[in-house]
Amino acid sequence: MVKKINTCVFISGKGSNLNSIIKSSREYNFPVVIKLVISNNSNAEGIKYAKKYGIPYKFYSSKNHSRFERSCLIELKKRKIKLICLAGFMKILSKNFISKFKNNIINIHPSLLPKFKGLNTYKKVLENKEIYSGCTVHYVNSKLDSGFIILKKRTLINKNDTENSLKLKILKQEHKLYPQAIRLLYK
Repeated sequence: MVKKINTCVFISGKGSNLNSIIKSSREYNFPVVIKLVISNNSNAEGIKYAKKYGIPYKFYSSKNHSRFERSCLIELKKRKIKLICLAGFMKILSKNFISKFKNNIINIHPSLLPKFKGLNTYKKVLENKEIYSGCTVHYVNSKLDSGFIILKKRTLINKNDTENSLKLKILKQEHKLYPQAIRLLYK
């Protein structure tokens, strides 16, 4: 039996990357098992994937950031979580929180980092008239979208791409890249 790493996925929205990781985690030789989903948005659509696959999930309001992180840490410790995957999680974690999971928090970002950190990446990419964009899986550190890069996937931008068409194109790549990066970390 393959020993799998207890993993938690943090989400804020639709959860399509969560779904991708869950599907991969059901494969015999995939290195992680999703033991918990945490959301800071009580209306996050991604919770439906946790429900569908019988994965425990928690909602904690992030209005009080320190209370949010404290609640998360208690739950993560209780469930012996070793890896955190941020998948469309729209809050920045504190240095203190990150230090408790040093090199065990990863994120997927919809650009070819180090270019276009933060929000509105598709708009920035198109305004900059880039030929390529893509997505990046990286470790989380205390600087926004600046951690060590694990994997990138490049996508050609068409002349008629809009923010929405580019988003959909890159999202398809993200669904492949995130599980691939997790496999790479634990091979």
